[in-house]
Amino acid sequence: MTSIFSDVLGADFHRLHPMMQRRFGVGLDTAEACVGRGVMTEIRRGPWWTVPFLQIGRLRNILVPATGENVPFTIWNSPYRDPYGRETVTFVREYAVGGRPARFDATMIRHDGRIVDYLGTHQHLAVDLDLRVDDEGALLLRSGAQRFYEGPVGFRFPLLFSGRATLRERFDDTDGRFHVDMRVDNERFGFLFGYRGSFTCEWMPASGAPVHIIPRRHEARV
Repeated sequence: MTSIFSDVLGADFHRLHPMMQRRFGVGLDTAEACVGRGVMTEIRRGPWWTVPFLQIGRLRNILVPATGENVPFTIWNSPYRDPYGRETVTFVREYAVGGRPARFDATMIRHDGRIVDYLGTHQHLAVDLDLRVDDEGALLLRSGAQRFYEGPVGFRFPLLFSGRATLRERFDDTDGRFHVDMRVDNERFGFLFGYRGSFTCEWMPASGAPVHIIPRRHEARV
């Protein structure tokens, strides 16, 4: 049985830590979903002049300007088939800083041998992801080309006005937790946003993604 991630990584998928294989093996074929619950030990952002980038992203659950420490969060990884027949896996993170709820919304598909990550509540941004496995069995993810879609409008989004995400996720046998470290940088203005934290996962049968984590609009274009 395969998942969109095992299809893209090929033989490298089996170099992932076994628990990472299970987590990124969620899908319709494996008939498994998972929910992670843990703590973001640190949520940080760049200098004050990075806030406009983050405020724009906040409007559609792409980025948020909040910062904090030891923030409880939940991540939903649920596979479903979108209205265009594509297997889709949610990566929706929910948390609250200072009592204010916030989310990162991401939904991923496989297309032409790569993972395409749709960001936001309305899938306005489609981002190509480069996946690698390191010598410790961790998954390394780096975002690449980005396209913006809204109604009939579609164009390649210039990275000058956006950010490039870098993420490393691993499983630690000593504490039985997944650990994640993510940062977003702008090529001219530098560091925009990042977080690090850890979580445990609960696995369950994949019976369709919960309604509250499905995008409000699905984009056909990749």
